[in-house]
Amino acid sequence: MSSPSKRRDMDVMKLMMTDYKVETVDDSVSQFFVEFNGPPDSLYCGGVWRVRVELPDAYPYKSPSIGFINRIYHPNIDEMSGSVCLDVINQTWSPMFDLVNIFEVFLPQLLLYPNPADPLNGEAAALMMRDRPVYEQKVKEHCLKYAKAEDLEDKQEDDEESDDDYENYKTSDDEMEVEGL
Repeated sequence: MSSPSKRRDMDVMKLMMTDYKVETVDDSVSQFFVEFNGPPDSLYCGGVWRVRVELPDAYPYKSPSIGFINRIYHPNIDEMSGSVCLDVINQTWSPMFDLVNIFEVFLPQLLLYPNPADPLNGEAAALMMRDRPVYEQKVKEHCLKYAKAEDLEDKQEDDEESDDDYENYKTSDDEMEVEGL
């Protein structure tokens, strides 16, 4: 087994040993879903998202692709595709990082400190800069409508019946290709 494969297996196992619920796709460690809770003391507190993770063959030397499956209202996350605009994942990734870093540090920091100057969701960015209270209300409404734990359980049952839901799924790498990066 090569070093990247061992590292991939080790990182996935490490993530599975945390409190995160991890669901592999076809028993593969290259593609899986993680149940991610909004950070405490944030607008996203109480929300639960299903995040798709795809590990490239060159992981950890190449960054994973991360995407939110259920909708989230955030300037740096495309509301429809779930793609994430986060430099540490898309551009400055290092093999020093691991999957636990993504879910315990990078994504919580993104939700706590959005960057409206570099948006994937232009509407959310503009609203955040123009009218912060209305933006905050819209985030909370999206959490209540799209990020309930019981909805994820229903979604997982639906997914077992059909994998066609992900034909239009875009990863963060897909977004970079569109942007020419």
